[in-house]
Amino acid sequence: MARAAIVTGGVTGIGAATCRALSKAGYRVAATYFKNQGDAEIFSKEAELPTYEWNVADFDACQGGVTEIAKAIGPIEILVNNAGITRDATLQKMTHEQWRSVIDVDLGGCFNMCRAVIEGMRERRFGRIVNVSSINALAGQFGQTNYAAAKAGIIGFTKALALESASRGITVNAIAPGYTDTAMVAAMPPDVLTKIVATVPIGRLARPEEIARGVTFLVSDEAGFVTGETLSINGGKYMQ
Repeated sequence: MARAAIVTGGVTGIGAATCRALSKAGYRVAATYFKNQGDAEIFSKEAELPTYEWNVADFDACQGGVTEIAKAIGPIEILVNNAGITRDATLQKMTHEQWRSVIDVDLGGCFNMCRAVIEGMRERRFGRIVNVSSINALAGQFGQTNYAAAKAGIIGFTKALALESASRGITVNAIAPGYTDTAMVAAMPPDVLTKIVATVPIGRLARPEEIARGVTFLVSDEAGFVTGETLSINGGKYMQ
């Protein structure tokens, strides 16, 4: 039987591309979203995949949502934590709400979703978890102390959970995308976006499908010896 996968924030951008790539690779896929119902309806119709709505920052909602999806498509063996938000401001202007909301969704959501699936994965002695971080976790970014902190936290979380889980057949890895052609990036002022692209050695934004291919590899059987790693896909903009 095909393995079941959940992709959070899965109806647009990198998440949607990941859902399509996993479905094409033979996985049973469910996508989650929050508030963007119009996008979810379009995605579900075009991709022919089920969607479920809840806020990943809500611990109880994650527990209930995972249970509901597992009843529909089977035990969750693959989790892609892609859901994330930005609330950009320089620190001296950042409100507590801007800080807290990004930490709660981007980092807290990673914990909530992993907590909801980890016991089942350990019992079955198999699991693949991929947490979507960011180039800005590695390099920092002006006006994004909240986002950079949350995404850097994901990398530390990934390494620790990988250590805890390796003996149970579970791999845990992170993806750190560079600037990608998504609605979030497209919302930037054109002059800012032009300057960013000019700093990418490859000379363009990433395509969501290119990030999705990295995720697809990390959840595959072929990647069974890869855990605790951060795969940077950024066109050469930041090299560790």
